[in-house]
Amino acid sequence: RAAGGSRALRVRSGRAFASASAVAKEPRFITTPIYYVNGQPHIGHVYTSLACDVVARFSRLDGHKVLFLTGTDEHGQKVEQSACKAGESPQDFADRVSDTFRALLPLYDFSADQFIRTTEARHKEAAAALWSALVESGDLYLGAYEGWYSVRDECFYTEEELVDGNAPTGAEVEWVAESSYFFRLSRYRQRLEEHILANPDFIGPASRRNEVLAFMRDGLRDLSVSRTTFSWGVPVPGPPPPDGLSHVMYVWLDALTNYLTALGYPDTEAADFRSFWPASLHVVGKDILRFHAIYWPAFLMAAGLPLPKRVFAHGWWMNEGEKMSKSVGNVVDPVALVQRYGPDPVRHFLLSDVTFGADGDFSEKKLVESSNAKLANELGNLAYRTLSFTQKQCGGAVPAPDAFSEDDLQLLAEAAALLPQLRTHVDSMALHRYSQGVSGLASAANRYIDVQAPWALKKSEPARMRTVLYVLIEVLRHLALYSQPVTPRIGAALLEQLGVPEGGGRSFAAVGEGSALQPGQPLPPPRIVFQRIEEVDEAEGGGEAPPPAAALTAALTAAEEAALVAEVGAAGERVRSLKASGAGSEEVGGAVATLLELKARLPPDHELNAKPAKKKKSKAAKA
Repeated sequence: RAAGGSRALRVRSGRAFASASAVAKEPRFITTPIYYVNGQPHIGHVYTSLACDVVARFSRLDGHKVLFLTGTDEHGQKVEQSACKAGESPQDFADRVSDTFRALLPLYDFSADQFIRTTEARHKEAAAALWSALVESGDLYLGAYEGWYSVRDECFYTEEELVDGNAPTGAEVEWVAESSYFFRLSRYRQRLEEHILANPDFIGPASRRNEVLAFMRDGLRDLSVSRTTFSWGVPVPGPPPPDGLSHVMYVWLDALTNYLTALGYPDTEAADFRSFWPASLHVVGKDILRFHAIYWPAFLMAAGLPLPKRVFAHGWWMNEGEKMSKSVGNVVDPVALVQRYGPDPVRHFLLSDVTFGADGDFSEKKLVESSNAKLANELGNLAYRTLSFTQKQCGGAVPAPDAFSEDDLQLLAEAAALLPQLRTHVDSMALHRYSQGVSGLASAANRYIDVQAPWALKKSEPARMRTVLYVLIEVLRHLALYSQPVTPRIGAALLEQLGVPEGGGRSFAAVGEGSALQPGQPLPPPRIVFQRIEEVDEAEGGGEAPPPAAALTAALTAAEEAALVAEVGAAGERVRSLKASGAGSEEVGGAVATLLELKARLPPDHELNAKPAKKKKSKAAKA
């Protein structure tokens, strides 16, 4: 889950490229969990968002209308405690931390259509409406809760679930006894089990599905869904309860409702709700699967709403075999990482190194090796060799091919036939196989150029040389199209090198010979689309970080940087002006998003990208 507050960003409302098929494809609603604002973003948050971004980008290119949702979860006891410790109000604390999650969008080129916050008025309205629906169904009752609770996990645990006196996640637990509303979760065990068994793809991967079924085997206990010992949450609607206490909703009931909020709930006739619900895909970390695969569908059943089509839980990123933890000091800073290498190398490594769904072991050395082998050598070098030779031998234009050989036709067919395979990988959430498929085509093209050796044909068989170059350029066009979901900057840079303008020619409708480049079409002067990264020394003791990877576009000139600094200044002034005038959360959120996107275009070491010094607590705050 992730939190969301008063400053909302609605970047786009569902987008799609034109499809090659006349048959309309079903809309896709793809979500991350909303991220909890009790701490700073880490590589796990990036991994979840990246998976959703790849599915969303692929789906748009493949002709689907898409709504990709992410955001932040900002209520709960842990947030209230963290805000108090920081000497801030819960809202100010949530605003500040939420912005650090929002900043990841431009840094990693995440194409989210909405960034939602649970402190938004529209979300509080939706959460209250869902609560009322549960009251109507007769599934809420007032009782008293007594048992173990983890503030860090915002989760209740039974005695049997504790491991060495702590939660299964390692978090500390405390004994809680308080008045509480309960949701009749036990009533839905059989219906939920039947749904899971009848829909094998509802929970993925299969190992996680089996875990959920095993957890449910001995029955489900009714769930405490309100708290009275703190106030930072959505107030329980309706008349005062018999116990006379002020209840706020359990943070998970509040947070999960965000998926409905984003579509206009409680207005189930809203255009987005009608188009996008039920959700196509909820991607979550394995530690919060229970909330999405048991509690969430049970709430929806009780409210009479359709269930999401799929919940997919991925594994954790480890560091030297250990789960990343602040206390251990082995957490990977996602901002420093992307500033060091750029978004495409990190995106490529995270979604190609480990089977999606399993745990992975993070290594900067492997990131660099993978980037150099696959992006710089296999793809980048192939593109530069082909295009620079074409520039010299064919007058800087697409050459006219002669008759195709069997080898030519086989490679061209392989390029076009890759799309259905990639579609299968995405639909089955085998995302690690996506980059492997693209790499396989690039390897085939490298073998082809080495065997055909166009440089040896320029004098003896110039017509054959032009045919070989034409085939290579067409395969590069397909590689560029397929690269866009995982490495969007490399894909765009290569399409620019091939003279393919933005628009339908960059969608998957352009796969195949029907959209082939025309002989004689001018090609821009070639340039390297991805340069090698210096090797990382991971010897004990570390060492200095390598310099930032070369950008896919030329470095900013002094004049360009000065103009961009001026734009950043104007955007910052607009944010301050909107806040001072009391503008709405949506307008302020949009202005903040523009500011962050502009700052992301500045060099990582620019003074405007420096982190502000932490504010010292005032004496009053300390008191």
